Amino acid sequence: MAVKKIFRENGLSIVFISLTIIFLFAQSIVGWKEHNSELLKEGMLAKEYGAYLCSGHFIQATFENWESEFFQMGLFVFLTAFLRQKGSSESKKIYEKEDVDRIPQPSAEAPWAVNKGGWVLALYKYSLSIVFFILFTISFLLHASGTHTELREMEHLDISYWQTFATSRFWFESFQNWQSEFLSVASIVFLSIYLRHYGSPESKPVDAPHSETGR
Repeated sequence: MAVKKIFRENGLSIVFISLTIIFLFAQSIVGWKEHNSELLKEGMLAKEYGAYLCSGHFIQATFENWESEFFQMGLFVFLTAFLRQKGSSESKKIYEKEDVDRIPQPSAEAPWAVNKGGWVLALYKYSLSIVFFILFTISFLLHASGTHTELREMEHLDISYWQTFATSRFWFESFQNWQSEFLSVASIVFLSIYLRHYGSPESKPVDAPHSETGR
């Protein structure tokens, strides 16, 4: 019963974290084989699996994707605070105030930051987007680190870490991920106007009119 209760209360996080681990491991295996194939073609020695996990190839491939995900989510959280889309389940109502707009009030059940007040509350009010942008920045810099290592190892370019940001390869890797992430956000914002998924909080009720905005 305890296990069932934990899963019922945390099932969404458990499933998505599990899928992340599974696919990250799968990526590392096929990436290892692909990278070793490239190394052998260049007349270089193949790498052990452990060494591959610290290689530019793995770091670049992993964090260029994480970077775009955190950028997408941070910007989505930030922009939905003041931009609207009529009829979308992802938008706040256009002409009405919602619960998320109310001024936070201290109470016994409120998070500690609300009861603390001051600058702590000021930060906590925007902590979700702040943390996403911090994670984006960390991933962005790690992506550059991986690309830098790859350029030095595979393309034999003698460049510094900071010179990586001036290469077309780095920005190609970034932009190809950023545009796909913003396409996915645009898709859920627009398609949720007309399409439904029964039982999902990302969808409006099945019988809701197309013009109805908000959850």
